[in-house]
Order: sequence, then structure tokens, then C-alpha cells
Amino acid sequence: MAKASKLIVKKRGKVLLVRRRSDRLWMFPGGRKRGRETEKECLRREIKEELPKLKLGPLKLWKEVKAKNQRSGRKMSDAIFLAGKASGDLTIGDKHEIDRAVWRKPRGIRLTPTSRYIRDKLFP
Repeated sequence: MAKASKLIVKKRGKVLLVRRRSDRLWMFPGGRKRGRETEKECLRREIKEELPKLKLGPLKLWKEVKAKNQRSGRKMSDAIFLAGKASGDLTIGDKHEIDRAVWRKPRGIRLTPTSRYIRDKLFP
């Protein structure tokens, strides 16, 4: 099982990204699993914590990534989910962890290593 879950959702040619407060890097929303959560339960909880007003459509597992990031050396263990649609305000819930959420193209922006990997695979 993956240790974390990430969300990819597109809207009018843009993707949903959140910015970490700690290092100001952008990433696809999501986070680490707790206890016996499934990957999908983890993602739904993380989205509710980070973006409480965001409503998601059905989630579909795109891929489980278990690899070593060539740039950072960090081991990745992520379940990547695709949502067909999302609606609602991008109001920040967990202001200690993230400080912004936007819909934008995933190029020309400082992404975390995992999010860069996902972007390069999904949006070459």
C-alpha cells in the first residue's frame, strides 16, 4: 500500500495546486495516510482538511508510484487519484500547512519533487 495519496483534477485546461507554507513549493493536494486508512480515505480526509469547501466527483486511481526520485533521492510511495470534476471555493482549511490554492497550468512553477514527477508523467 502507498504511504500517501495525491489528487489530480483539471478544470478548463488548468490543474489544482496548493502551496506549502514551509518552503513555498507548489504541489498537488493530498498527504500521508493515518493508521488503517485506505488511500482513497486518506485523500478525502486530506482534501477536507486542506480545502474544506471543495467538492469532488468520483475518484479513480491513476497509478501507484513507488520509485526513487532521481533529483532529490527521496523514496516515493504515492497513490495518485484523478477526479473527473471539482467545484466550490478554494478556501484554505489547514493554514499551518498550506497558504494558497490555485487553478493554473503546472509549468513554470516551483513544484515539490513528487509533484514534478507527476506533472512530467501526466502533462508532458
